[in-house]
Amino acid sequence: MSPVNDTTFTHAVFLLTGLPGQEDVYPWIAIPFCLIYAILILGNSIILFVIKIDSSLHEPMYIFLSMLSIIDLGLSIATIPTILGVFLFKLREISFNACFAQMFFIHFSQCTESSVLFLMAFDRFVAISNPLRYTSILTLPKIAMMGLVCVLRGLAFILPLPLLLKRYRYCQDNVLSHSYCLHQEVMKLACADITVNSIYGLSGSLLTMGLDAILIFLSYVMILKTVLSIASRAECLKALKTCASHLCIVLIFYSPEISLSVIHRFVNSPSHLLQIILGYIYLLVPPLMNPVVYSVQSTHLCVRLIRLLVK
Repeated sequence: MSPVNDTTFTHAVFLLTGLPGQEDVYPWIAIPFCLIYAILILGNSIILFVIKIDSSLHEPMYIFLSMLSIIDLGLSIATIPTILGVFLFKLREISFNACFAQMFFIHFSQCTESSVLFLMAFDRFVAISNPLRYTSILTLPKIAMMGLVCVLRGLAFILPLPLLLKRYRYCQDNVLSHSYCLHQEVMKLACADITVNSIYGLSGSLLTMGLDAILIFLSYVMILKTVLSIASRAECLKALKTCASHLCIVLIFYSPEISLSVIHRFVNSPSHLLQIILGYIYLLVPPLMNPVVYSVQSTHLCVRLIRLLVK
């Protein structure tokens, strides 16, 4: 394969990878992706619609869930059509600018979702540790401000990633390991010293998602301390049950993210198939499971969904 010509930067392309060696069954492989895409769009849209029309759901926890749904919808629209293009029409080429834009949306969405997960942990901490002041602490203006800070923090940390990559020449192999663009993948194809990108990418991950994970952990340490001080065992279980859905989503979100980051940065010869599978899990499972987990765990939301469906 001929290298990418740096003199035609705006017309140069990266080549996306589907599942190597399975090209003959790509249309069949596309079927589950189409179903996931449809379920993901429908599920998150229904969550947003129900929360919007039902004033009893205009509470901090459900507002934060709405933020997650908006982020997941944006991430899905920015990435899954590209994946389906590879499997359905074998459209492997993606321009540099389109790749950098998609990369930005993926990492921005992940960073912002991590921030919202921390806000949800803070919401549970306030609800359990200081229930009498819950409504006065988490007012709508404060929640709106928190959401804005999450977005601005994501922009501040993620926007430099594609801008730094655009400085480089890409004259080596232009084949990416996934059906979409990730910073860790693209920077390895540059014909230059990528130390700055590598350090910035790792530092940014630690200062955003790493810090959020630590704060979420500390929030649950404090929640557990509060719960253990409750005399009634039934009240302890009830308090912990309110955290179950959030804990499930945190585990679903961070597990593939950490695994994929470790493989890209610290494993010299990782299994190519393992990279691809983890990449799809990293991209598709959290936005698919978020509405499912919260609908199952939240009786209030589940009742509203059933009422909407039976009408």
